[in-house]
Amino acid sequence: QVQLVESGGGLVQPGGSLRLSCAASGFMLDYYAVAWFRQAPGKERERVSCISSGGGFIIYADSVKGRFAISRDSAKNTVDLQMNSLKPEDTAVYYCATRRGCNPNYRVYDYWGQGTQVTVSS
Repeated sequence: QVQLVESGGGLVQPGGSLRLSCAASGFMLDYYAVAWFRQAPGKERERVSCISSGGGFIIYADSVKGRFAISRDSAKNTVDLQMNSLKPEDTAVYYCATRRGCNPNYRVYDYWGQGTQVTVSS
């Protein structure tokens, strides 16, 4: 069974940090590009970051450059998103998704996790 599960979300104060994890079962994440998307109420789904299957291509949304970092942990079959210096505007449901290669269009991704809520608030 192919499955993606996000974890690590929660409530954090502005300036704080969270580390999200995307765990795969039924297939190896090493062979796929993995993207993190987020969606806040009333806003379009936004690609936060993507990492290629080989790890040689990494892209970040302008809004998170310098604050977020995507990485692979092959031993755990996960892709993580380290989020630092969090801002209230980072509040959203965060999803991981996979396909053959990185693409900004969420509609072309093959598999999705259920999402994890990130809330940045005082």
